[in-house]
Amino acid sequence: MPARKWSQHVTEHSEALDLEEGVFKQDEPAAIARSLKRSAEQSRRRKGTPFQSAMSMLTFYINRAGDTLAEKERHKLEAAKDELRRLFGKDG
Repeated sequence: MPARKWSQHVTEHSEALDLEEGVFKQDEPAAIARSLKRSAEQSRRRKGTPFQSAMSMLTFYINRAGDTLAEKERHKLEAAKDELRRLFGKDG
């Protein structure tokens, strides 16, 4: 396994969520959040609560992309975090 592919290995073989295809490529933050919520609630491969698992996967994706993530994409994914909090009733 090449070192640059470790995040894919983690996603496929850890207690990570089983994600829907192309979840992070969707145009709308709400669609990303809904997909992550569905995955977290249906997954048997998670350790924490569905909210924790969904938020962790989104944060993992943002952090792995690092500086290569376009500002527009980063903004969309950060908005998806807010939407995820809202969907799980964690918005304060």
